[in-house]
Amino acid sequence: MGVPPNSIILAISPANQDIATSDAIKLAREVDPTGERTFGVLTKLDLMDKGTNALDVIEGRSYRLQHPWVGVVNRSQADINKNTDMVLARRKEREYFATSPDYGHLANRMGSEYLAKLLSKHLETVIRARIPSILSMINKSIDELESELDHLGRPVAVDAGAQLYTILELCRAFDRIFKEHLDGGRAGGDRIYGVFDNQLPAALRKLPFDRHLSLQNVRKVVSEADGYQPHLIAPEQGYRRLIEGSLSYFRGPAEASVDAVHFVLKELVRKSLAETQELKRFPTLQAEIAAACNESLERFRDESKKTTLRLVDMESSYLTVDFFRRLPQEMENTGNPGKPGSNVSSYVGMVSETLRNTIPKAVVHCQVKEAKTSLLNHFYIQIGKREAKQLSQLLDEDPALMERRQQCAKRLELYKSARDEIDSVAWVR
Repeated sequence: MGVPPNSIILAISPANQDIATSDAIKLAREVDPTGERTFGVLTKLDLMDKGTNALDVIEGRSYRLQHPWVGVVNRSQADINKNTDMVLARRKEREYFATSPDYGHLANRMGSEYLAKLLSKHLETVIRARIPSILSMINKSIDELESELDHLGRPVAVDAGAQLYTILELCRAFDRIFKEHLDGGRAGGDRIYGVFDNQLPAALRKLPFDRHLSLQNVRKVVSEADGYQPHLIAPEQGYRRLIEGSLSYFRGPAEASVDAVHFVLKELVRKSLAETQELKRFPTLQAEIAAACNESLERFRDESKKTTLRLVDMESSYLTVDFFRRLPQEMENTGNPGKPGSNVSSYVGMVSETLRNTIPKAVVHCQVKEAKTSLLNHFYIQIGKREAKQLSQLLDEDPALMERRQQCAKRLELYKSARDEIDSVAWVR
């Protein structure tokens, strides 16, 4: 038999029957073995045989309950047939107990009115005991709903000014996370350092200088540089061509470094967008920010490539004067006019060390620094020019999310109202 654990059980038995065989008492024991919630009620006291009474039961001698037995006298069938009202019925019940030779001494603890007061007092005690746990449950539910509403975000304003402010705030939230990735507060920014510390040096080491400066190729380049007039002392033109040809190989690692950092920055933009919780409710705005970021990164990459390739070209445009001044002396001292390959290799190694330091500086200046300071500048300018309808379209929400927010708001209002009602009850305090 399913009975709620917090219910009050009224075991109602007629006084003119044996209480030991009462079905009500039997069922009460099954659902409430401890008897903490069971109240015994005896009816039909006025119908007992003359000379008998139910004092043994009422006073707990024949069958004791945790709570006192209460005797009641209900309307008779004749009263019901005559439509006797409840006010008159209660008065007659009070008169019966007050004048009864058997129950007169218990009159103040008998009757339907006393039973109602007894049950009300017990209910008050039970509720009082449960109020802390009920309040705790309500407060926990309120906290959970407020947290979910914060996660879902507050309703979007309708005026253009407030919408523009909301969009800019969302952009700033994304930008903060993106900068945290670059500055090391979040993972990912260290991959840029990896490009400079691992990828670039490895690419420089793999350049085919051995093949370009082989004896066969050196003789070929030097011979072609002299034309019909062979050199007399040091093959300057040959050196220049060998050096310029060698330095052209640096363009590849320079461009590769730019592209590698560009890829890392794009990936950090993607991660930052995904980690900006506030943006998840506005997929259109999220997509626009992603497009604006990628457009800016493309511009930064183009400028970075121009700058890094310009560094390589600068090395080719002006060769160190001291290097050429030492060439005739080396030729005279060694007496070996055929070692331009090793001399050029030495010079290229010096340039390689220089570019290994300057390429990262150019890439950071043109890409990383720009991404950190002006990633969304162009987007901000464009947003400021948009009409109210266009701003509203950027802040379109998923209908399911909007419905969920309304449900949470209604539930939150109900819980807060319930808490206020409980707090307003004087006896709870």
